[in-house]
Amino acid sequence: MTTKRTTGYTDDHAASGLDLKFPAIETWKNQFKAYEILVDDPEFTSVCPKTGLPDFGRITIRYMPRKTCLELKSLKEYLFTYRNLGIFQENIVNQVLDDVVKACDPVWAKVVGDFRPRGGISTVVEAFHPRPKNSKGPM
Repeated sequence: MTTKRTTGYTDDHAASGLDLKFPAIETWKNQFKAYEILVDDPEFTSVCPKTGLPDFGRITIRYMPRKTCLELKSLKEYLFTYRNLGIFQENIVNQVLDDVVKACDPVWAKVVGDFRPRGGISTVVEAFHPRPKNSKGPM
């Protein structure tokens, strides 16, 4: 007989924060072709949906703009939305990627969340656009 071990996390914890209506990220018209933009938020914070304790990390957004670029002030305000939001780190990275793609339809994009240790374990989460067709690796 196998005993299922649980830490008390539920499906509600896993989905926490994803039902929020995030603010729109504004854009401006791109003037050039075939270059990369790297946006770095080294002081990103959010909250663990189970414990309510703060999570600290760095979010980087790297993308190649198509017709528009992300406007940085609205992106900063968008990222501030996470400051008091209970949401898993994996969900943050995927939500940010989805919202960046929705805002500016880049040629490609990569969002990385590098989160500080919690309970002695740090986490690095990467998400890509376009999404890989398999889980063997990026693009």
